[in-house]
Amino acid sequence: MNYQQALDYLYSFIDYETMHLPRSAVNYDLRRVEELLFRLGNPHLAAKSVHIAGTNGKGSVAAMVTAALTASGYTTGLYTSPHLNDLRERIRVNGELITGEELVALVEKLKPEVEAVNEKATYGELTTFELLTVLGFAYFKLKGVDFQVLEVGLGGRLDATNVIQPEVGIITPISFDHTDVLGSSLTELAREKAGIIKPGSMVVTSPQPDEVAQVIEKTCRNCDAGLVRVGSDVVWQSLGFDSKRQLLQVRGKLGSYKLSIPLLGHYQLENAATAVAALEVLTGKGFNISRDSIVNGLARVSWPGRFQILSHHPLLVVDGAHNPDSARKLKQSLVEYFDFHRAILVMGASSDKDVAGIISELAPLFDKVIVTRSRHPRAMALEQLIAEFRRCGVEVQAVEAVPEALSLALSMAGGRDLVCVTGSLFVVAEAIEQANIQSRLFGEGDTV
Repeated sequence: MNYQQALDYLYSFIDYETMHLPRSAVNYDLRRVEELLFRLGNPHLAAKSVHIAGTNGKGSVAAMVTAALTASGYTTGLYTSPHLNDLRERIRVNGELITGEELVALVEKLKPEVEAVNEKATYGELTTFELLTVLGFAYFKLKGVDFQVLEVGLGGRLDATNVIQPEVGIITPISFDHTDVLGSSLTELAREKAGIIKPGSMVVTSPQPDEVAQVIEKTCRNCDAGLVRVGSDVVWQSLGFDSKRQLLQVRGKLGSYKLSIPLLGHYQLENAATAVAALEVLTGKGFNISRDSIVNGLARVSWPGRFQILSHHPLLVVDGAHNPDSARKLKQSLVEYFDFHRAILVMGASSDKDVAGIISELAPLFDKVIVTRSRHPRAMALEQLIAEFRRCGVEVQAVEAVPEALSLALSMAGGRDLVCVTGSLFVVAEAIEQANIQSRLFGEGDTV
């Protein structure tokens, strides 16, 4: 088996990242994941776990916690989804991606066990995401990690990652997203996300809407779980920013931290405070995590595609905002962080997203709009995006492919203008790919 054959094998199973079905036991059953893990020697139990659910900010918080744990001297695995350009981004140890050779070897090891589980199909057949999750656990055991930081793929209660007993569970801001799968109310969404809370565990929650906070607090009481609330138990204050990083002060339960993070966007301050709160929980459990390692780790964190500047002349910013709440935060951050003349929006979305809500947030800020679609099979049709913008009184230009849409936007922009690419991480990934190609070919601007 070569690398492409390994990828083809993984993608030959049901892939709910390309299709959304209701979150029910018919489609999702953790028992089949546990059966496969048992056949592999329960690799998910080999390391201490940090488990992160939520709607927005999961990946950023996961990257921050991982960076601090690594700076503390712990070998740390990070499992996230989706990826930007390379499947291997989902599974990394101390910042290094799993190699193609390692992935192939693990797939070959998994294959007979997967076939044994699926042949019986006692609890249904395994999915692509479940295989990737198990592959991540197996890799982390192989590498002998001390900690595994796990980002929930979708929801929490029935997510394939929810087979561990974490040292700390984290719930980042919950807002409307995946309502076709997880439920149509914030209370329903919160119940799914709070499904990661285990009896006797410790939980950190970001600031939440009242109805979400009530669900989390009730679940913690029922599970006799400790709860740390960011925004009250742990607070933060902005200390300024430049084009490369922002400064903040976090006052936690165990101490105060002056941080410099190389991630822009006001919401990253909240994410940093959430990461600190979780790291303090681990410190309280006896793990050797010093103030210096938290400061040094967060100073080196990297998480592309989230309010990322790709060039300055014109200003090109990409952000994976894909629901109304994240779109609102993106708009606020663009106005707060940058001084620009005109603003040009390049937007694509996945077919299950609330584009009416996203567009109502973004449309007032932009002078020109270009709609596009990624190569992802779940990409929304251009006609639907055009119709939603017209409902807001905005005429748009439609360009089928992201590279051409980005090139058109840049050709329209003057030196003091802003080009923002958003609506989907898949669109952002293709924009980053194209910007890097242009930079290599033409040496344009300061694209990274």
